[in-house]
Amino acid sequence: MSQKFDQPVSDRSVVLGAQEIEKILPHRYPFLLVDKIIFLNLEDNEIIGQKNITINEHFFQGHFPSVPIMPGVLILEALAQTGGILVHQKGFTTKIAVLLNITEARFRRPIVPGDVVDLYAKGLYIGNKGGKIKAKAMVGKIIAAEAELSFAHVDKEQL
Repeated sequence: MSQKFDQPVSDRSVVLGAQEIEKILPHRYPFLLVDKIIFLNLEDNEIIGQKNITINEHFFQGHFPSVPIMPGVLILEALAQTGGILVHQKGFTTKIAVLLNITEARFRRPIVPGDVVDLYAKGLYIGNKGGKIKAKAMVGKIIAAEAELSFAHVDKEQL
């Protein structure tokens, strides 16, 4: 990974805000899980998104309400959405990256209200039919989750 990709997140400015993300991703509340993009390097296939976790998140109402933690599947979805933004920015604008496979998934730390989650994604392969990204969700300097996510390109009209 490039040296800039390892730069502290607090030193970054917003590359894409919520309105730009809504123009790229088909997701909407409550399933739009990326608040902003704070780093994008198309040459090295690297992106960092960010999600601010509040107690008002819809999933905390039913997912361990007395001990609220973000569901692992939604952490993976947030990572996939961040990768989808990378794929779009690489020029695949007429298709949607649809999740095919998740491998090497590990959950290392719960994500709880008050956390700011940094969503790192690195494109291992991005081609015309699909690709694969390596991703990790971090809270501060601690890895909360990581996985490799494979996707296929699907025409928007097919969905």
